Amino acid sequence: MSLLLEHAMTFTTESMVASRPRRKPAGKPLAGSSWTLAIAVAIAALTLTPLGFVFWATVATGWETASQLIFRSRVGELLFNTVALIVFTVPVATVLATALAWLTERTDLPGAKLWAWLAIVPLAIPAFVQSYAWIGMWPRLNGLGAGVAISVVTYFPFVYLPVSAALRLIDPALEDQAASLGLSPAAVLRRVVLPQLRLSLCGGALLISLHLLSEYGLYAMIRFDTFTTAILDQFQSTYNGVAAHMLALVLVACCFVLIGVDAAVRGRRRYARLGSGVARHPVRASLGVWRYPCLLLPVVTTAVSLGVPVLTLGRWLIAGGADIWQFSEIGLALSQTLTICVIGGVATAAAAVPIAWLSVRRPTRSSRFLEGCYYLASSMPGVVVALALVTISIRVMLPLYQTVATIVIAYVIMFLPRALVSLRASIAQVPAELEQAAESLGRSPARALWSTTVRLAAPGAASAMALSSLGIMNELTATQMLAPNGTRTLAMAFWALTSEIDYAGAAPYALLMILFSLPLTLLLHHQSKKIAGR
Repeated sequence: MSLLLEHAMTFTTESMVASRPRRKPAGKPLAGSSWTLAIAVAIAALTLTPLGFVFWATVATGWETASQLIFRSRVGELLFNTVALIVFTVPVATVLATALAWLTERTDLPGAKLWAWLAIVPLAIPAFVQSYAWIGMWPRLNGLGAGVAISVVTYFPFVYLPVSAALRLIDPALEDQAASLGLSPAAVLRRVVLPQLRLSLCGGALLISLHLLSEYGLYAMIRFDTFTTAILDQFQSTYNGVAAHMLALVLVACCFVLIGVDAAVRGRRRYARLGSGVARHPVRASLGVWRYPCLLLPVVTTAVSLGVPVLTLGRWLIAGGADIWQFSEIGLALSQTLTICVIGGVATAAAAVPIAWLSVRRPTRSSRFLEGCYYLASSMPGVVVALALVTISIRVMLPLYQTVATIVIAYVIMFLPRALVSLRASIAQVPAELEQAAESLGRSPARALWSTTVRLAAPGAASAMALSSLGIMNELTATQMLAPNGTRTLAMAFWALTSEIDYAGAAPYALLMILFSLPLTLLLHHQSKKIAGR
């Protein structure tokens, strides 16, 4: 994931203060800036390796062969499926999430706090588990319609989170002034509130679109072809590297188009309030006679997004009985998953430290450019990252092929922004003068950084590790392509069993993935509340 969920959550907050003039850091330049910048540049170069690989593969293939592979009917079919999936899914998910956010944050909806938490719980259910649940209820479900329906219930929280945070932050005085000028409530919503939600809506819609481009398991299970499913099928069936590379090129081009459209739609309008004081908390609107009819929306949404997986898992767990709990195999998959999550989480958090420190302590054009490289690299689907690392390790660094090092590098590239957002927020709360004082007492820049900022920012580092690790736990495509021989994570075991139509045997693995992902939803919900100071 390139632009990540945490980036979208902080999108609104950052946009509201973006127009404020930034003060230059006070005091003398920190001595560690040069070597920290060097490390950050090296990590940025590493993260951009898959992008460079895609362009290299295109040049090496030659224009004649590349054009034959790109401009063919199969690519047109995949492009139509992908565009149709985005065109139908994103608007529906956006409208649904915005309506839920408005009801839970701005009205007297009964049980609003409960529904607000349940609206983000679907993030704990991997997309391919949602697909598995729906197939368990309706075995003949397939095609574009199925893909849109499952995608909406899977990804709508990506819009709900930033929009709900923005609704808490919007100054209600603007709405009061609009109402005093004679605008109806509907006109106030359309002309005052929705324009202020533009950044949050764009950020969430971009996240959903990028996930639609990169998702494999969800669409493979319902037999709906996209670029990602085609690339992985090409790679696994015939290992036709040239054809897979050209499909990857088109997929990366689609990512760039989405990012460009997002940048154009967002614009450069000001969203910060002017004047002294702070914005007061908005008053919840009374739904009146519509109070209980409106309750149907969160009830139905929860029933569809959570009820279907719970019923399907419960049915398969009961049908399978005690025989499906192969504790030796489940224990091995769980231990390997936790091990690789810990290693990948630590590596990702460590890689994020240099640029997080620079973005707070030295917010220059160089640091912002490097940070943009990290987000750009992570926008590429996991299958593209894995395909690049497989080819590079085979041709250049064969000893790294199918090793833990290769898969950890893939995780760092894919999940670095998750760690970066958490670390940057924690480092910003540590005074720079503490590092300067430590250096003035004779400590080296590295020891000064470790003894002051790193230790005080430990909670943010722990959050970064947790977010990265939980993302790694549910990752499927890159793990399948890069994992060393003998590796069998929860996601891999689940996918292998569902491929054999052993849905009962796959149920325990799906249950464990959900249980270990639930803390992520609690963390995201807490951060969302914290943004608004609640």
